[in-house]
Amino acid sequence: MLKKNDIIPLEISEITGQGSGIGRADGMAVFIPHTAVGDKIEARILKVKKSYAFAKTETLLEPSPIRTEPDCKWSAKCGGCVFRHLSYEEELKIKQRRVFDALTRIGGLEDFIPHDIIGCDDPDGYRNKTQLPVGRDKNGDLLMGFYGSHSHRIVGNGDCRLQPDEFNILAKVVREWIEEFNISVYNEELHKGLLRHLYMRKGFSSGEIMVCLVANGDTLPHEKELINRLTSCNKNVKSIVLNINREKTNVILGKECRTIYGSDHITDKLCGLRFNISPLSFYQINHDQTEKLYGLAARYAGLSGKELLIDLYCGAGTIGLSMAKKAKKLIGVEIIPQAIENAKENAMLNDIDNAEFVCADASQAAKQLAERGTSPDVVVIDPPRKGCDNSVIEAIAVMSPKKIVYVSCDPETLARDLKIFDSLGYSVEDVTPVDMFPRTAHVETVVWMSGEE
Repeated sequence: MLKKNDIIPLEISEITGQGSGIGRADGMAVFIPHTAVGDKIEARILKVKKSYAFAKTETLLEPSPIRTEPDCKWSAKCGGCVFRHLSYEEELKIKQRRVFDALTRIGGLEDFIPHDIIGCDDPDGYRNKTQLPVGRDKNGDLLMGFYGSHSHRIVGNGDCRLQPDEFNILAKVVREWIEEFNISVYNEELHKGLLRHLYMRKGFSSGEIMVCLVANGDTLPHEKELINRLTSCNKNVKSIVLNINREKTNVILGKECRTIYGSDHITDKLCGLRFNISPLSFYQINHDQTEKLYGLAARYAGLSGKELLIDLYCGAGTIGLSMAKKAKKLIGVEIIPQAIENAKENAMLNDIDNAEFVCADASQAAKQLAERGTSPDVVVIDPPRKGCDNSVIEAIAVMSPKKIVYVSCDPETLARDLKIFDSLGYSVEDVTPVDMFPRTAHVETVVWMSGEE
């Protein structure tokens, strides 16, 4: 029987969609991160459950031929990447298989093959947003990086490959400012210290950069020195913002922002539209892949200019607005008031006058639209990772749209929802996975469903 701290030989036979390899011992599945199919290892058992166990690699005895040398020295400790030890081609195969397995095993789809996953032209440097926690280790040394996997332990990382070089350089400027002027940093356990996070955004089309410092207070000491250093370092820094978060919470951003340099927003173009991006605005992280994703969703929607389009979970309106000029009317629904205000501003910014935005819970809004006899031709849904509530699905079915375009960030909850839609008369016509977040475990999927005639 396996016990904690046992060291056992294992050969990795499978890899999960979340990036852990699977070996088998004593009739149990053993999950080991940062391994590849074909690896032969000695594994140290970390935790034993009833029918499975977790372990870490103690010794790599014989590497798999599909393994590659990680090009980031922090990847084994940082919680950002899970596939850095594999080629990008192997990663795409894993994500493709995860979507297929979920939709057949959970969703019950038969005789079904999704289109090949749409990969990223460059799997590095794609993130237009980063949020770096700031703290100190037990020796008092400054840490700025990312949280380790499933923890709030900061892993220092001075050269993250997922984000543009500008972010790494600007982060170095902030680190040097903290050290030179002895700026206090936040201690999560004691709820003391000033600087909590460094948060940066970039408009990939415009090149504009926002630097936002999240603080446990409403002022920054040596503010002018920081502004001078950031703006001297990069002329594209158009906005420097202080976000005030005094709460005892894991939520990164507080509700109050104060602009200390330049504008309170940066701008970017996406799918031919212009968007203002503030610290609290929702905006997709991978610009180029978002254009591919939205283009695919628009193709599945097949709008001709005569249709009523409803965009549930619309956020700041980006996906619906990208289709609005091909629809007769767009109705967007989102529960977050700030996002609805952003959506209205974005419609005005792009001279879109056929859009209406409703601040409401998706299920309640769908029910109200159904009760007032709204009959959409196409419904687009882009729910959070947990998928749609049954009440949302049922309300959509009551409105009887001809088409439903489902944009999902979780294959398993997507598969569950597709099974419910099928029971209500909506069958899957086409499926395409899209890799929005290379080197991570996440994969997006776009599905086109049609109702019974």
